[in-house]
Amino acid sequence: MTPARFRLLSLSALLSALVAAAGCSSLFFYPTQAVEWTPAQDNVPYRDVRFESADGVPLHGWLLCPRNAAPRGTVLFLHGNAQNIGNHVPAILWIVEAGYEVFAFDYRGYGESGGKPDIPGVHADARAAAEKLLSLPGVSAGRTVVFGQSLGGSIAVHTVANLPPEARPAALIVDSPFAGYRRIVRDKLADVWLTWLFAWPASAFVGDAYSAERWVDKAGPGPVVVIHGTRDDIVPYEHGKILYAKAKDPKGFWTSEGSGHIMALFNPPVRGQFLDFLEAWVPRGGKGACDP
Repeated sequence: MTPARFRLLSLSALLSALVAAAGCSSLFFYPTQAVEWTPAQDNVPYRDVRFESADGVPLHGWLLCPRNAAPRGTVLFLHGNAQNIGNHVPAILWIVEAGYEVFAFDYRGYGESGGKPDIPGVHADARAAAEKLLSLPGVSAGRTVVFGQSLGGSIAVHTVANLPPEARPAALIVDSPFAGYRRIVRDKLADVWLTWLFAWPASAFVGDAYSAERWVDKAGPGPVVVIHGTRDDIVPYEHGKILYAKAKDPKGFWTSEGSGHIMALFNPPVRGQFLDFLEAWVPRGGKGACDP
């Protein structure tokens, strides 16, 4: 074996070992604990919600309430892989301002939630959040929409697909999701000239059991909407197309031309489309957890 080939194989082995040794956590999760913003800072009515994941890890969330009106429906929000709810919730306050109550929570290791994040754990946390939300007085599954961004979108697909029929939401909306854990690792390694050759062997160490592309066809019976920007340099646009193709009807794919990662909903037309969709799919006349 030539020295050059030996070095190449050694680097491949090293990269693969790093992916395996990381247990995927360092690849997908970038939490912060300090919550630098709370709804009180913008005078948004809210309640702290404390609950536990299935394995006993303590979790924290906020129930954000519309001002001076009964909620038009309930949105369960799953945020992306960095920071915590204090960084993500300000960008979705427009949903609350439109009259919907929003339950946002932190996965384990994020914000005021305990534990350390890993792939099985954050999926268990999302399931626990869905169950906690449905346990609140006034909340019904048929008037609930699950909305996830980036990592949260991928988690949301698995979560909805594994809820019992009576707990399924009226709809699922995912913004800039990646189609699979193994697929996104492979794509990111392929982006760098130093690692592109090892993208396939290294990604083989990443578990794929929770990947959204394996579950999106089971996320009904409500509609599944995929939102993706064409200039997303974090999660390629192709991932959104893959999920849409695998989803069953009813479904929608909202392309945001020129938008980057989780930037589509900063565009007024896409935001309006989102609210029109909620208006169409969330039945009127019910109550919510924010009702007196």
